[in-house]
Amino acid sequence: MERVTPKKHLGQHFLADLNISRDIAESLRLPDGVRHVLEVGPGMGVLTQFLLERQDAYETTVIEIDRDSVAYLKVHFPALQDRILSADFLKQDLGKLFDNAPLAVIGNFPYNISTQIYFKVLEHRQQVRECVGMIQKEVAERIAAGPGSKVYGILSVLVQAFYDTEYLFTVPPHVFVPPPKVQSAVLRLTRNRVERLDCDEKLFFQVVKQAFSTRRKTLRNCLKPLGMPAEAMTEPLFDKRAEQLSVQDFIGLTQQVAAHRKQG
Repeated sequence: MERVTPKKHLGQHFLADLNISRDIAESLRLPDGVRHVLEVGPGMGVLTQFLLERQDAYETTVIEIDRDSVAYLKVHFPALQDRILSADFLKQDLGKLFDNAPLAVIGNFPYNISTQIYFKVLEHRQQVRECVGMIQKEVAERIAAGPGSKVYGILSVLVQAFYDTEYLFTVPPHVFVPPPKVQSAVLRLTRNRVERLDCDEKLFFQVVKQAFSTRRKTLRNCLKPLGMPAEAMTEPLFDKRAEQLSVQDFIGLTQQVAAHRKQG
């Protein structure tokens, strides 16, 4: 097999620029003694080859849902040996795969599941200490956006609650095969020092999602489905819209919702 044909239904756009591939690989910082790197969607291994150059620093495993790509990798990357996983990343238990060892996730993420990949990273936030991903530029901007930005939203808050975000660089369409219709960007997430939020984390996720469900409305109107009566929302905070709140504001808001539920 000389090459793999990109499949539209898998959202595949293969990176063809070796300099950019090297830059992505070198964006890994390996915090907290990370010695395992998982590449998601390696395709024909244009990024993989640079990850394997650092075998002294970490062990690379790749996970690929496309059987053609898996077959290609097995032929062209014998150094990976049994570390080519033919599976859907979104369905994996990373704790079982890596025995709960600290992990870095990297990849040219398929556009059609890039947001889902970040939710998967959040699900395993205690294990995934770093994530370097190339995604749509607009998604990268959304994740890295701060309060007050028009693109600040659910993913911004949830990711920034647990990770420091860095928008590293923009990647033009012409370096891909086939070229996507949008620009791409490389984003690095580094696990912050917050091991646990100062609130119920499951409820925090619910509050953030509910607050942004109708982002043009004030929190006073948005939070009614969570059982917050009008008399419990008299503070000026509830006159704001979700996009105006910081992570800490959402933590405080979650505490209020929890306290009200406890009171019955």
